[in-house]
Amino acid sequence: MIAIAKPYLTETDAQSAYDTIMTGWITQGPRVAEFEEKFAAYVGSKYAVALSNCTTALHLAMIVAGIKEGDEVICPSMSYIATANCIKYVGATPVFAEIIPETFNMDVKHAETLITSKTKAILIVHQIGLPADIDAFKALCNKHNLQLIEDAACAIGSSYKGNKIGSHSDLVCFSFHPRKVITTGDGGMIATNNEAFYNRLKLLRQHGMSVSDRVRHGSSTVIFEDHLEVGYNYRLTDIQAAVGIKQLEKLDWIVSERKKVAKRYNEELKSINCLRLPAEAEGYSTNWQSYCVYLKPESPVKRNELMQLLLDKGISSRRGIMTSHRETAYKNEGGNYHLPVSENACDNSIILPLFVPMEDKDITTVINTLKEILSH
Repeated sequence: MIAIAKPYLTETDAQSAYDTIMTGWITQGPRVAEFEEKFAAYVGSKYAVALSNCTTALHLAMIVAGIKEGDEVICPSMSYIATANCIKYVGATPVFAEIIPETFNMDVKHAETLITSKTKAILIVHQIGLPADIDAFKALCNKHNLQLIEDAACAIGSSYKGNKIGSHSDLVCFSFHPRKVITTGDGGMIATNNEAFYNRLKLLRQHGMSVSDRVRHGSSTVIFEDHLEVGYNYRLTDIQAAVGIKQLEKLDWIVSERKKVAKRYNEELKSINCLRLPAEAEGYSTNWQSYCVYLKPESPVKRNELMQLLLDKGISSRRGIMTSHRETAYKNEGGNYHLPVSENACDNSIILPLFVPMEDKDITTVINTLKEILSH
């Protein structure tokens, strides 16, 4: 079976985890601090705050942005459901905007039509690694006095107009889930240039504790902590951070290898007329976290049938990005959503295998199987 994705983990990652375990410092400590410093340097932000996963990162981003009950946040429906859920966590309402079919990223023009007096933020998603038009959304947020938040769960290593994702705004949330380009098993990070956000994020991730465990354990005098506000247990462990540091060192190489696989797909699948392939516009550089193709109406098979035919041939695939408004959790709320572009893109797109290292014979098998199926 050709897998849809595999994490790239090596003996150096395992050794780093082992070495950290043997220090006796297991939970959030010096390795987390090192990971944060190196991550911020990589993406070009002033600060970075490590968290247990990207969903908790998005939750805390909502809190520090001041989003509360009764507020509205504009986001795409076509995204993993955590994007919408984090808005609900703070009692606010997700307002779903359409996407641009060629990129699967949110349509800034449609988003603007959804702004009301209740709108407090716009949550953009860099879909499967391809950056959204950050400048256009920053301009829209500035025009209407809104907070911009970036769901960059898939975008570590991607770039927008020459700068890494993570450097452009004050709340950029990343994921280190095993399906992502680099992994810590699970984990997340918020990159920020806002010192006030940075300090509050550090409080919120550890129960609002005024003094961290690391400071208390390293002090030569007795220190008693205070809990300054109701916080959460959203910490990353030092074991995970140790793996993350090693993964970060390999990130640029991993992205370059993923680009090679995507290039082969692009070159050899372009002859299949019923497929629309992913593309990077000038100034937009994706990490190719996933390779997602769209089946045009003239396709000889429907998306679900194609997935089954691929599976029968030993090739894993996944449906395109979900639409949250059609999931039971949101459908039961009775929202009156009209998102035909998002629904069409979701129903007719498919994610193909892409991972590092991916053997040439496996890439060839995927390509040839697609050609065989779609040529009939």
